[in-house]
Amino acid sequence: MYKAGIDVGSTTVKVVVFDQDYHLIFSRYERHFSDVKAATIKVIQEAISEIGNQEVSIAITGSGGMGLSDAAEIPFVQEVIAATTTVEKFIPQTDVVIELGGEDAKMTFFGDALEQRMNGTCAGGTGAFIDQMAELLKTDANGVNELAKEYETIYPIASRCGVFAKTDVQPLINEGARKEDIAASILQAVVNQTIAGLASGRKITGNIAFLGGPLFFMSELRQRFIETLDIKSENVIFPENPQLFVAMGAALDENQSQLKLSQIIDNLNNNSSDSLVPKSTLDVLFKDQDELDTWRQRHNEASAQYKDISTASGPVFLGIDAGSTTSKVILTDPNGNILFKHYGNNLGQPLENIIAILKQVYQELPSTAFIANSCVTGYGEHLIKAALRVDNGEVETVAHFKAANYFNPGVDFILDIGGQDMKAMSVQDGALSSIQLNEACSSGCGSFIETFAKSLKYDVKDFAKVALLAKHPVDLGSKCTVFMNSKVKQVQKEGATVADISAGLSYSVIKNALYKVIKVKRPEDLGQKIVVQGGTFYNEAVLRAFELVSGREVVRPNIAGLMGAYGCALIAQEKYEDHAQPSKLMQLEELTDFKSEKEFTRCGLCENNCALTVTIFNDGSKFVTGNRCERGAEKVTKIKFDRSKQKENLVDYKYKKLFKFKALSKRDAKHGVMGIPRVLNLYENYPLWHTILTDLGFRVQISPKSDKKLYQKGIETIPSDTVCYPAKMVHGHIQALIDKR
Repeated sequence: MYKAGIDVGSTTVKVVVFDQDYHLIFSRYERHFSDVKAATIKVIQEAISEIGNQEVSIAITGSGGMGLSDAAEIPFVQEVIAATTTVEKFIPQTDVVIELGGEDAKMTFFGDALEQRMNGTCAGGTGAFIDQMAELLKTDANGVNELAKEYETIYPIASRCGVFAKTDVQPLINEGARKEDIAASILQAVVNQTIAGLASGRKITGNIAFLGGPLFFMSELRQRFIETLDIKSENVIFPENPQLFVAMGAALDENQSQLKLSQIIDNLNNNSSDSLVPKSTLDVLFKDQDELDTWRQRHNEASAQYKDISTASGPVFLGIDAGSTTSKVILTDPNGNILFKHYGNNLGQPLENIIAILKQVYQELPSTAFIANSCVTGYGEHLIKAALRVDNGEVETVAHFKAANYFNPGVDFILDIGGQDMKAMSVQDGALSSIQLNEACSSGCGSFIETFAKSLKYDVKDFAKVALLAKHPVDLGSKCTVFMNSKVKQVQKEGATVADISAGLSYSVIKNALYKVIKVKRPEDLGQKIVVQGGTFYNEAVLRAFELVSGREVVRPNIAGLMGAYGCALIAQEKYEDHAQPSKLMQLEELTDFKSEKEFTRCGLCENNCALTVTIFNDGSKFVTGNRCERGAEKVTKIKFDRSKQKENLVDYKYKKLFKFKALSKRDAKHGVMGIPRVLNLYENYPLWHTILTDLGFRVQISPKSDKKLYQKGIETIPSDTVCYPAKMVHGHIQALIDKR
């Protein structure tokens, strides 16, 4: 009898069939795009067409196999055990297995005692992580692999969370870093996460096998592992069909049932159990279409007024919001009517994108009108202002407040949810009284919904639309984005529809904003006049979820994603009316002749050795980014900054005071050398320990200053990925001292 195995992973379905002599006679590796049941049926139908409707001895495994196991009436085997079974049969010389899947990472140590390790609910540093990063580079996982072949520099990129990684990658793209270098850096981040998260202090040595889809399809990912772990070529095991090893393990398992392939399809099609039904659901967003129509009518009342730009005359005002990934531009007349608007992706080139938009504005603006004043805000504020001579710059929060107060005079609370950031602003007596940001974590922001929509092959607008009348919105909680991603995968396996998931994600975005960022206890704490804005609130499901969770009716302007630019236009108008100075903004002729080029250099004036991106304009002026202090800009621009009022650098002062002590010479060190890692309390108390040990006759050897290389030196010995970064850093310092013996 043939032996078969099914592996239902977080992103793919794998099916294998062996004959009696364990020759592989059928195999498939297919993405399921979250429709696990349909993808499995499709692959089994292909098996029937190739090898006939055979009776097989079969088992099922994988992170998505549990629910399918009950529905198909097939025994389930845990995936780490399945992979281990295959390794022991086909590559018994293996000492360590490193396996990466769509959202799973596993490491198995063979030897006297078998030790199996697997990532928990976090999917950082897996195949799904690479897919997310590939979208930022406008390619796919294979494209990332091809780019990485030509890399020159590795940048530090967070891999614990996809959103953190975006925050690292997007500035690199905007600053013009080579895509080849970014691609290799992404793969290196995966390697670091896998080693730090799963090795847990155990050395990865001996014969090392690479398994799983990402490691099968991506040669450069394997190469990054080989170089990081310093594996000799004779110790690298890359078997045939490594992406199918888990499915093979299910086929080799002893606990199997005997079924015809057609019977498996019938079991899945006719399943009446609740094994593929979501377990935890929330209230529907709208009961019916009538309730949705009434709700839309109320929100349409907060609408900006538009006027044809060809009818404009006299002064007009320009507002620019140069975000990290998008460019927003608005042109208004003195009455606040919108003459021109633009909202679009900047394609990693914020300056060039704004120039193209301004050219369009000038071409459409009639000769009877002129741009009287301009204002810019956002991520690219300083670059755009320096390059194009924009009249004013303003911080984002003030620009957003100006716009919110225009649409809802007397506003006392503003919630802005963008692609990767979230701002909650409280207003008192007409001025901002407190501002809360999501700081490092971007869980529940718009980029997560967008990324997930793309992973399901949905346009983000269609993804939002299907949520409105979902029958069973799933409860996804308000966890970190990657945890939530894993939760989404779980409810898919329980049978949740795309509509149910989209509605559940909308609830999660709002719960995260209210409970994690604002930490609200009662809806009354939010205020009476609430404005919600940011591109995420174009998603009607998110807007409705906010009203349901908070129990308040809110104002969402129809230009929710353009509020920063609109606020800038209002500020430009205010400043013009106060001073009536002519605008310094570049004219069309100047924009046409405008050129800029980027150069990359290192500062080299201190141990930080900042990577500088120098934008050189055609008039010879320069703009520097990447510098942590003014010295880098001084070096490049040759412009001296006034330091007459500069305060003492207390960090540098303290450092010099702490570590000014000289060690005994080797001749005077009667008791040998004592190593001290430059970390934690030993850092703060170094003068004490140096003095004591020196008086006792020891030569004190201190570890080097912390840097990325030092961190990576100790990465293999870190026992738990959950410890804080300073604690992880300790391992590198101790390893450096050991190496100096």
